[in-house]
Amino acid sequence: MTMRDELPGSRGPYAAVDTPEPQLPYPSGWFCLARSRELAPGSVLTRRFMGEDVVLYRTRDGRPRTVRPYCPHLGAHFGVGGTVQGQNLVCPFHRFAFAPDGTCVSTPGGPPPRARLQHHTLTERNGFVFVWYDQEGIPPTWEIPGTAQAGVVPTAAWSTQVRTYPQEIIENTLDYRHLPVLHHVTVRELDPPTPQGPLLRMRLCLGPERPPVLKQRIQADHSFLLAGLGYLRVELPLPSLGLVSYLWAMHTPTGPRRTHMLVATACEDLRKPDATAASPARRALHRACARAMLKTAVGKVRQDLRIWNTKRYEPCPRLAANDEAIGLFRRWARQFYPSP
Repeated sequence: MTMRDELPGSRGPYAAVDTPEPQLPYPSGWFCLARSRELAPGSVLTRRFMGEDVVLYRTRDGRPRTVRPYCPHLGAHFGVGGTVQGQNLVCPFHRFAFAPDGTCVSTPGGPPPRARLQHHTLTERNGFVFVWYDQEGIPPTWEIPGTAQAGVVPTAAWSTQVRTYPQEIIENTLDYRHLPVLHHVTVRELDPPTPQGPLLRMRLCLGPERPPVLKQRIQADHSFLLAGLGYLRVELPLPSLGLVSYLWAMHTPTGPRRTHMLVATACEDLRKPDATAASPARRALHRACARAMLKTAVGKVRQDLRIWNTKRYEPCPRLAANDEAIGLFRRWARQFYPSP
């Protein structure tokens, strides 16, 4: 299941804020460019990343690669007609072939020139393809943690374009004040936000607001993991169903104050983490729960979109007394930007 929204236009309630604002640079870290299922062996994809195109492809033996989009011969774009032959990426203009290490290995008319494609560092986790970015070209200094249950991949997904920065979107998670106001959700902090280098973990008890006459509230224990400014994972045990659900929110800068947001969900058995061993009925339950969780999450995100697409970034926010989590997040986030 996949859903997609487009960025609202310049008219109506989603109109861009036209007053000057401080600009955030692109942050360093890992950012999702595709779901693994989108990048089948032999396929070629183009994605927008940090204001530029990048081309992803997967060799026939299953290895993913990400390269800068232009052929060093005469500049053709690999994402417009490029193909994969065996392990090589082939240019659509003159059919120069490039090996997985980037070297040109063959041409139709003679020996190949001394040419090499420029690669981005890439990794795969839980059915997502991530690319590393650092403004100064520093190689990866940390990795995205996988889930405790190996092999968990999303079965439902939704994406949209947002007119804001990744930091603004992920900061929303620590803005407890807006949850009852905008989403009508109660929140209770179980474990406070705890930075661990490029990771930040916390645990919240969340549930829908109820009328005062109803004393019982349905609340659930959500574990949050932030990995840089492009990755958020939420884990929610559902013991009554014997399931654990996962929600991922990925925020990838595509241009100045432009972010591609991907929300994806999965459900697995608590006691039998191997999904292939589950019965057809249990697998159908997994998918149904993932779809239901995605629908709920997307409903909340759409409420946030009105704010994100029209707000401005405040570098020195006037925080209230119980906004400590936002202040902690801002201090933690500084590590992903170049030093002033």
